[in-house]
Amino acid sequence: MPASLPDADGATLAQIFRLLDDAYGDETWVWDPEHVRGAMDVVAGAVLVQHTTWTNAERALENMRAAGALDPSRLARMPDDALIQLVRVSGTPNVKARRLRAIARTIVDAGGLEALLALDRDDLRRGLLDTHGIGPETADAILLYAAGHRTFLIDAYTQRVFRRIGRGPASNSYDAWQRWFEDRLRDADAGAFQRMHAHIVLHGKAVCRTNPRCGTCPLAGCCDTGSKVLAAPKSGAAPGERG
Repeated sequence: MPASLPDADGATLAQIFRLLDDAYGDETWVWDPEHVRGAMDVVAGAVLVQHTTWTNAERALENMRAAGALDPSRLARMPDDALIQLVRVSGTPNVKARRLRAIARTIVDAGGLEALLALDRDDLRRGLLDTHGIGPETADAILLYAAGHRTFLIDAYTQRVFRRIGRGPASNSYDAWQRWFEDRLRDADAGAFQRMHAHIVLHGKAVCRTNPRCGTCPLAGCCDTGSKVLAAPKSGAAPGERG
């Protein structure tokens, strides 16, 4: 660990993830092995979930599966109208149809999904980012959950939770957040990163919401925001229980 990184950062992260594991370790995540039927589920799901809920993305994914549209070769050739109808439930169907066909062409050009995911981390990430509609978060979801590469996936839940805790980089850029975690979690492998990301999202959905439920938060003892909320004088409703 570089000398510029205080030991307290790594120790605090370890404590946070132990607490999240205790709180959510028995809960399943949408990309747990028992949920996905293959890597193409992750690839298509990572596009479909953009700007919508996983419930809507999953409905679109089931439509694609039923129509045989999870085959990259078939997906790349599918007519616009047909694909748009399959993914309409996930929102912005025209946009997502274009992005799904683009990632399908990337897969076909690489010689198939297995060949694409066998690329080393940097080459795979570069190829994904060069694909229309694939940004860093979508690319890293594919790297982490489909290819099993060690990459820390950053999303809005991660930034919200850790800003409230009082930890994170000075910059709000995606790359700065990713480097901040990866520099401090050098001993964690891809499986650990998958678990960490899943628990952050579960926590962000259940407790650390737009209006946080600090009174039920397993991280309240190490969270700057939670400590302030819980120390504030009570006035009617329980702290952090505003819906």
